[in-house]
Amino acid sequence: MNAYKHVVQYYETDKMGITHHSNYIRWMEEARIDFLRQIGWDYARLESDGIISPVVEASCRYKKSTTFEDEIFITVAVKEYKGLKLVLAYEMKDAEGKTVATAESEHCFVDKGGKLIRLSKEFPEFDKALGDLISEE
Repeated sequence: MNAYKHVVQYYETDKMGITHHSNYIRWMEEARIDFLRQIGWDYARLESDGIISPVVEASCRYKKSTTFEDEIFITVAVKEYKGLKLVLAYEMKDAEGKTVATAESEHCFVDKGGKLIRLSKEFPEFDKALGDLISEE
């Protein structure tokens, strides 16, 4: 799996020139979209199949500041998946390989009407793709 690369934009920084903390959550979404594309389940496919995957929880631990034009490489791994709930782990590193943040997001799967979907029954291919990626950490 390839890491997602994000270059810190000027508008993402605060008056002190440091990336505002809220942007890391946005980067997680960018990396998650890229991750799903890499495993063959991009958002266009999910939406056309009627799958919506809302975030139900997100957390981020900041380790090192980033600034304008820093290159941030974000890896995404499936930490936990049990058919109804997906937990993704993120590690964000700078160009030198130093960890700038670690994070997690938790998701469920619902149809367009908001009803929970059990992927193993309704979308077994997607269920298998996620299950095969559970990290052993």
